[in-house]
Order: sequence, then C-alpha cells, then structure tokens
Amino acid sequence: MRHVLACLALAVGFMLAPPAARAQQAPPEPMAPGMSMPANMAPADAQFSAGMDRMAEAMSAAPMTGDADRDFAAMMIPHHEGAIDMAKTELEYGKDPQLRRLARDIVGAQEREIAQMRAWLAKHPDKS
Repeated sequence: MRHVLACLALAVGFMLAPPAARAQQAPPEPMAPGMSMPANMAPADAQFSAGMDRMAEAMSAAPMTGDADRDFAAMMIPHHEGAIDMAKTELEYGKDPQLRRLARDIVGAQEREIAQMRAWLAKHPDKS
C-alpha cells in the first residue's frame, strides 16, 4: 500500500507542478505507431514511458466531482492500470526472480482493486 501512495503522490505532484517545472520533468514524448524509438532508449524504457504517459493522461482526464470518494476511485483506476503496465514490462524484460514475483503479485492485487473500485463506482452514481 505504501508504494501505491508514493506513486500517487508523485503523479499528483507532477500534475500540480507549474508548467515550466513539468516541462523539465516531462518523460519522453510517446511514440506514434510505426515510429522507431530513440537509439539510446531500451525497449523496456520505451514501454515504461508509454505506460506512464497513458496513466498520466487518464488520471488527468478523470472528472473532478467534489466527491472525494468518487474522485479517489476514478483517479486510482488508471493509476493501478499504470502499475499493471509497469509490472507487465518487468515480467517481459526483467530477470530478477524476486522482482518478477513482486510484479506478478502487483498484477493480481491491482486487478482485484480495480474491480473493487469499478464495482463501488457502479453502486454510487455521480450526483453532480
């Protein structure tokens, strides 16, 4: 749970940073289909970067309703999907058995939590 909160804090901090600060911290631009990655970017890094881009975009697109419970669930779903993307990249490219085991655990835990949050959202429609 602590790693989830740390990741969320980093993502929210990045989104709230002034535009000039974000430009300095911004990850590489995602590649369009058919484009080749920079020569110095490893395939795993390209996947990590693309996953972070998708996560940040989806979290930013989550509507803020003023209902902290609803907003939490709506933003945490893409955050968890980003964690799953990262874990799957580890499983594809990583070699360390301990980290691969952790990645498998993360996929399972995050999928269960996403299902739980989607079920909660379905039972608690937006009242705005």
